[in-house]
Amino acid sequence: MRLFAAAAALLLSTAVTAQTINYPKTEAQPLVEDHFGIKVADPYRWLENDVRQDQKVRDWVTAENEVTQAYLATLPARDVFKARLKQLFDYERFGVPVKKGGRYFYQHNTGLQNQSPLFVRDSVNGPARLLIDPNIWAKDGATALAEWVPSEDGRHVVYAVQDGGTDWRTVKVLDVATGKETGDSVEWVKFSNLAWAKDGSGFYYSRFPKPEGAQFQALNERHEIYFHKLGTAQSADIKIYATPDHPKWNNVAEVSEDGRWLIVTSSEGTDDRYEITVIDLSAPSSAPRTLFKGLENNWGYVGNTGTTFYFLTNKDAPRQRIVAVDAAAAAPALKEIVPQDKATLDSASIVGGELIAAYLVDAKSEVRRYALNGTARPKLMLPGIGTAAGFRGEAGDPEAFFSFTSFATPTTIYRYDAKTGAATVWAQPKVAFDPADYRVEQRFYPSKDGTKVPIFIVRKRNVTGPAPTLLYGYGGFNVSLPPSFSASRLAWMEQGGAFALANIRGGGEYGKEWHDAGRLAHKQNVFDDFIAAGEYLKKQSVASALAVQGGSNGGLLIGAVVNQRPDLFAAALPAVGVMDMTRFDRFTAGRYWVDDYGYPSKEADFKTLWAYSPYHNVKAGTAYPAILVTTADTDDRVVPGHSFKYAAMLQSKDIGPKPHLIRIETRAGHGSGKPTDKIIEETADLWAFAAKWTGLDVK
Repeated sequence: MRLFAAAAALLLSTAVTAQTINYPKTEAQPLVEDHFGIKVADPYRWLENDVRQDQKVRDWVTAENEVTQAYLATLPARDVFKARLKQLFDYERFGVPVKKGGRYFYQHNTGLQNQSPLFVRDSVNGPARLLIDPNIWAKDGATALAEWVPSEDGRHVVYAVQDGGTDWRTVKVLDVATGKETGDSVEWVKFSNLAWAKDGSGFYYSRFPKPEGAQFQALNERHEIYFHKLGTAQSADIKIYATPDHPKWNNVAEVSEDGRWLIVTSSEGTDDRYEITVIDLSAPSSAPRTLFKGLENNWGYVGNTGTTFYFLTNKDAPRQRIVAVDAAAAAPALKEIVPQDKATLDSASIVGGELIAAYLVDAKSEVRRYALNGTARPKLMLPGIGTAAGFRGEAGDPEAFFSFTSFATPTTIYRYDAKTGAATVWAQPKVAFDPADYRVEQRFYPSKDGTKVPIFIVRKRNVTGPAPTLLYGYGGFNVSLPPSFSASRLAWMEQGGAFALANIRGGGEYGKEWHDAGRLAHKQNVFDDFIAAGEYLKKQSVASALAVQGGSNGGLLIGAVVNQRPDLFAAALPAVGVMDMTRFDRFTAGRYWVDDYGYPSKEADFKTLWAYSPYHNVKAGTAYPAILVTTADTDDRVVPGHSFKYAAMLQSKDIGPKPHLIRIETRAGHGSGKPTDKIIEETADLWAFAAKWTGLDVK
């Protein structure tokens, strides 16, 4: 490849048509390293540099976007999808309310607002008052309201500002009565809970030290818990808890409902393996006490009554159970409250003196109720096949709220009464389509090794024969993919396309064993499961052609399966993917991912990673599907260098005449906080591209 020209104008003169694409000429450097006897070429490492700091990378981004946008402009379906997506997104969206001090706090988007404002009501059905409108924070709509928590008395809200999609947060405080900021401000907050002291005097948070050098690429270490007292400068904040002997540990805090205890959860990676420490806030001189040591099991704090603490755990229960422990005992012992079930226990909370336990039954929600001693009570009836979440409430208050959604049902908010076990609609959006027009099926298909894998198939009722199908997957980090509504996917299905969601191994749908079967040395199972899903959809005459999509770890999934079975797919849409498996642990949060991927510095792990690394396994001389890579120039979760290098490698290889493009969003991150208008524009591009190469007839 000839040397990349620094002057972008030389690259932007490239002619682009729907048939022939002349990609920008990307400099390939002769960089080869030896890893355990394997010669590893990395010709595009210079694309790892931060676009904000490196003009050469910035010019490359500009050139690639110019070519991609010129190609997308040739697709007439783009405008059709964009117009319809605006209509489909134009519906009210409500968040699950949080009740504090007799007030109800919740987010509400009227439809096409880029960000969802925060509102408050003084009674459950009273008039709403606007508290925070993030839409006025930035002209491009890319500054978002992230985490927020009301104080116990409902007088203040502590909230986090997320700019341009970054994981970094600036934390501020709002006076609810006046609607004005108090002047409190905390910086360098990341991967943090926000937890108020019971008396409202201040809040606990977690932060990293101010980064030295590249703040958006540097590794994150020394995560520490601080207390910020209202009305003081951050420099006066008190360090509450730190683990200097374990600089890679994350430490986050929450305050018990009675205000007496600070519960500290420590972790090192992405696995549900935690150490739990409690601090008695009623006795400031008392030392922190570790209840569960060793980062061996999941310990999800559910709540407490006095010194009796309830936890959700996978200790001796891969599909999880609920246990209790007396924190005051000299030698705390576990007492089983709710035993492991065939279904997977996903979450639990205490509301109105009872346990609310949300289960996944073949990836669908089921909500069960128990007394605090474990006695079963009648289940909470749900509207259908879908996902219930939230159940925000307090142990002494029978009122709580939860959300329910499904593939054709936008998120509806329900008010739950623990005394009666009844749930009533609190907020239900009106939409520009009829949910009854769609049918949802769940099937099970065999993977390569015979494992049965669940898959959801959604399409319009009048679509009966093979159709262009969008197949989505993730397969990692114990993340489950239950049913959920997506206006974006609806636009695809309205045109006669089908949507399929494969609950492949690596996720948490069937607990720890399902996760373990798709990580580390077993990662190939994830790819086999997804490939088998594609084969099944074609064999069963669901799919006439396949477009495959996944983001983050799912972007890695798409990159890997395209390399392994390029013949199976017509189009591929890998988003913000982890594409260089030999260097992922060197940037920002990448070091956490060794729990799922392994250590590139260890020989056995490296050889596993090397075998499927998307960047390193592009096969020249093989016809590839059409590929549209998407990322954001300021993503500091999976740094965009992964996608930049992968796209450059695709474009450098002889892999057939179909387009292999990259779409790079500006002032956006890993996905969180992305404004509505950018979501609509990106989705229109993706669907137009996928429609072109799957044969979807867009009208």
